[in-house]
Amino acid sequence: MTRPGPLTAPPAPAGAAPLATAAREKLPRFLASVETALRGKPEVVRLAVIALIARGHLLIEDVPGVGKTTLARALARSMDAGFRRIQFTSDLLPSDILGVSIYDPASREFEFHPGPIFTHVLLADEINRGTPKTQSALLEAMEEGQVSIEGQTLPLPRPFIVLATQNPFEYHGTFALPESELDRFLMRLEIGYPEAAAERLIVRAPPGARVVETLTPVFEAAEMEALAGAAEAVHVAEPVVDYILALAHATRRDRRLVLGVSPRGAQALLRAARARALLNGREHVLPDDVKALAVPVFGHRVVVREGELEAGERARAGSRAVAALVAATPVPL
Repeated sequence: MTRPGPLTAPPAPAGAAPLATAAREKLPRFLASVETALRGKPEVVRLAVIALIARGHLLIEDVPGVGKTTLARALARSMDAGFRRIQFTSDLLPSDILGVSIYDPASREFEFHPGPIFTHVLLADEINRGTPKTQSALLEAMEEGQVSIEGQTLPLPRPFIVLATQNPFEYHGTFALPESELDRFLMRLEIGYPEAAAERLIVRAPPGARVVETLTPVFEAAEMEALAGAAEAVHVAEPVVDYILALAHATRRDRRLVLGVSPRGAQALLRAARARALLNGREHVLPDDVKALAVPVFGHRVVVREGELEAGERARAGSRAVAALVAATPVPL
C-alpha cells in the first residue's frame, strides 16, 4: 500500500512564509475558553476546533439540551466573531437565509438586505426541519464560501463555519438530508450526556447562555483564518496519503455498504488530519491523525446495507462500519 518516504516534514525552503506562530500559541487558551462553556466534553471541543481550522462544517446529531447551541456560541465568542442562529422550520424560505432585495422608493432602486448567512459562525438549528429547497440554499456557501443572488456572487466573511444540528430520534415533520448535502459537512459529531462530575457542575452553574457571555475573546477572526492557512502548509507524506486512500477504497469494496466515500471525502480527511497535526503542535501529519478522525469524517458519508434502520441508527451504523474498516486496515509505519 505504501511507498517509501519520510512521515516527518522536510526542511522548509529558504524564504518560506512562517506559520502563524503567535496564533498557534493561543490555541490552548482558545480550547480552554470553549471548554468553560461546554463542560466535560474536551474531545468534542477539539474536534470542533479542528473543523474550524480546516475550514470545514459540523453536523451535530444529538438530543436537545446537551449543549449544541452553547458550543456554537462559545466558538464565536472565543474568537470575537459574528454569530447568527437560524431556526429551521417547514415554512423557512431560502431568502430567509441568503437575504432579499427590497425596493427603496427614495432611490427608486432595489436594495439588497443580507440574510443571516453573512456571518462567521452560523448555527443551523434543526436543519432537517427545513424543506430540501431551503436546505440547498446552504450548499454553495458551504462548498465555496460565497452565495449567488440575483445574478451576483457575494463572498462570505472568513472564517465561515456552519454548525447544523438535528435530533436523530425525531422524524415527524422532518426532511432527511440528502447525501450531496451530508458530503458538505467535514464531520458529524455527537455531544452525548456528560459524566456525573461534569453534570453536577453544569446543574449548579448559571445557564449556558450566561456562561458564554462571560468568555473573553482569545482570537481575532483574522487570526483564525491565519491558522487555517498554516494548516494547509502542514506536510503530508505519501504513505499517509496512501493510508487515507486505502480507507476510502475499503468503504467502496465493503459489502455492508451501499455507498462508499467519494474523493471529496478522502480530501476532507486529509484537511482534517492537517488541522489536527497543527493543533497538536506538529508540522507534519501522522497516521494517528488519520486514524483518530476517520470515523467523524467518513461515518456520515457512507450508507449501510441494513434495510430499514430505527430512528437515529443510520448515522451510528455508518460510524460502526467505518470503525471496523479502520481496525482492519494496516497503518503505515
